[in-house]
Amino acid sequence: MKKHILSAALTLSLTGHAIAADDAFSDAQKAQIGEIAADYLRAHPEILIEMSQKLQAQSQEKQMASAAGAALKEQGGLLNDPTSPVLHPKGDVAVIQFFDYQCIYCAKVAPTVEQFISQNPNVRFIYKEWPIFGSRWPASVQAAKVGLSVYSKGGAEAYHRYHAALYATGHNEGKLLDEDIRQAAVKAGVTTTPKEEVEAMGAALEKNNQLARSLGIQGTPAFFVMPVTGATAENVSVIPGATDLQALQAAVEKARGGVKKGG
Repeated sequence: MKKHILSAALTLSLTGHAIAADDAFSDAQKAQIGEIAADYLRAHPEILIEMSQKLQAQSQEKQMASAAGAALKEQGGLLNDPTSPVLHPKGDVAVIQFFDYQCIYCAKVAPTVEQFISQNPNVRFIYKEWPIFGSRWPASVQAAKVGLSVYSKGGAEAYHRYHAALYATGHNEGKLLDEDIRQAAVKAGVTTTPKEEVEAMGAALEKNNQLARSLGIQGTPAFFVMPVTGATAENVSVIPGATDLQALQAAVEKARGGVKKGG
């Protein structure tokens, strides 16, 4: 009987399946099963870690599938917003990045993004300023507004220089200074950024915020990869967090492959 109880306890522990009512264990046996299972898990805590990791992975997969579906509904906002800076506008596949200048993970992935852009001149790259840390660090919002102002004045290349200059400071998580922002604008070739023009960019930031909420993303950085035309649930990718060059490139090839198969 004890062997039978131990077997049931291990099955419960390892599979997470509930014991059916028709197994007809007595209350005492059920209590003993609980004790055995608890002892086993205490002796093997790696099982709990593994189960937790699997649940997190499953949850993230569901969130990304949901975000990919939302991206199909929000293609206009992702691909065609005139206030969003765009590099390589003729690209057949688009990579859209939501980011915050004060996000440390955005800073860590910035060199990868630069490498990807330089190696993929036929991929449209769209920047979505999303200063989610603005309530904690006001420079987050200010840098985003100035960036959009630089884009409005100087175009995509000027914005690209501004963007790179800010990340080159290494000042994130509350360390970004107003002088850093001013110097980045100067490096971009924009020497004046009138206050009223900068503040007017708040509307574009709010639009990005609403788009991010509609997509269901939880933080920065977040990447959406999709064909410019012919997007489907099968060829859209959502990449949350700091990623690597291989993952971005694979998502681009997936987008292109999906269009070819569909057409």
